[in-house]
Amino acid sequence: MPTTKRHWASVAALLTLLVPLAGCGAGGNGDSGAGKGAGASGGKSRDEQPMPRPPKAGLGDIIVENRAITGSRPSGNRKVPYRRTYTDGELYSAVTGYRSLAFGRNELESAYDDVLNPDASSPGSRPGNVVTAISPAVQRAALDALDGREGAAVAVDVRTGHIRALVSTPSYDPATFSGNTMEDSRGWHEVINNRHKPLLNRTRKEATPPGETFHLVVAAAALEKGLYSSVDEATDTPASYTPPGSSKAVTGDPAHCGNASIRTALHHACGNVFARLAVDVGEAQLAATAESFGFNDDELLIPTSLNPSNYPRGRSAADLAAAANGSGGVTATPVQMARVMAVIASGGKQVHPQLVTKVVKGDGSAEPPKDLAEDDGRRVVGQRTAEQLQSALRTSADGVTGWVRQWDVDSGGKSVSWSVSVARSGDEGPMAIAVCISNPRASSDRTGDVASTERVAERVREAAAALR
Repeated sequence: MPTTKRHWASVAALLTLLVPLAGCGAGGNGDSGAGKGAGASGGKSRDEQPMPRPPKAGLGDIIVENRAITGSRPSGNRKVPYRRTYTDGELYSAVTGYRSLAFGRNELESAYDDVLNPDASSPGSRPGNVVTAISPAVQRAALDALDGREGAAVAVDVRTGHIRALVSTPSYDPATFSGNTMEDSRGWHEVINNRHKPLLNRTRKEATPPGETFHLVVAAAALEKGLYSSVDEATDTPASYTPPGSSKAVTGDPAHCGNASIRTALHHACGNVFARLAVDVGEAQLAATAESFGFNDDELLIPTSLNPSNYPRGRSAADLAAAANGSGGVTATPVQMARVMAVIASGGKQVHPQLVTKVVKGDGSAEPPKDLAEDDGRRVVGQRTAEQLQSALRTSADGVTGWVRQWDVDSGGKSVSWSVSVARSGDEGPMAIAVCISNPRASSDRTGDVASTERVAERVREAAAALR
């Protein structure tokens, strides 16, 4: 079992939770559709710059802050006359995906193929542009901070659901295999044979145990059921709690977790308290609350699909205790955990993450993105519950102090650290942030220091705070 060390650090956020688990870096190559560039980091606002017009010929473009990050050039192939080009391809690959003459397409290149390359379905139609919500500064901060580790970072505007950063690492440059030459074939095989699986979009396709970040869902369920009137009421939980029908005790730090309140239990990751809460809430209520937050949703599109974040139903008391601590079959993607934080920060209402803000058709007309959720704004938990959790997650009056837990992993294989937080965002709304990093124990250059996950989140929060 890992040994836990805790220390306090100042961070510009409501909450930071770091959890070591198995599996964030594991998985396949994601959606197979068959160097870091000098990305913009500031400059004029999106409203001050002219929107790139859809091209008269070639492929339509994917737009980030009024700048086309894609292009096209003649391919010399009569059947597929244009080859895709990319600007800052490694920075935006989790957003754009790839479009290759030989190897297909994925991500936005696939989801909006009918707009970007309409001739395939309606000859004579002009291509259009797809406008994203991505902030180059926040995207760049996340990519640089992750520094090639197996991990992901997501930042979502709490008010609108707009995804301001979507980064999966290690990344790749889709320009290296966008054609059909031998050089493109070498580029493709270099990517697909990379043991770190750069084609796996970890932000939405890798669902792993969320560990103690799931305490937020359990706390919400307990407050919603009325088991406690506030996050400061004592829970009457022993430091070593054995669920009914089980012989295995769930323990918490004796110095802090005996009879701890929800506020204290969140701050000290008291597994005993949340195991007790889950059992008291009951299987049906906990499952309903998890699903209300977005677990078991296999229909959400951003507009690409997500692997579902799973909460298994039909739980015994022992199973509930394990689930309460983010294991026992519970899994979550980084997009899902950003979604949980957004609900709490928005006062309890659902915020659906969305990568695209609008589509500019070939004739210059604009339309909203496809697959918008009809129930956006649905209440997930009561406003009082959200306000209680906001209060519990703050560790100072102005909400600028957070906490960091550092773990030494003594088991083989890989561990995972999670960070979830909410950041102020300059003149924009607050931003919900989720970071997940996989830490190979044997790594010589990245030793698995899970505090690095918090440092990534801090860099993202700093970039968000600087937005104007």
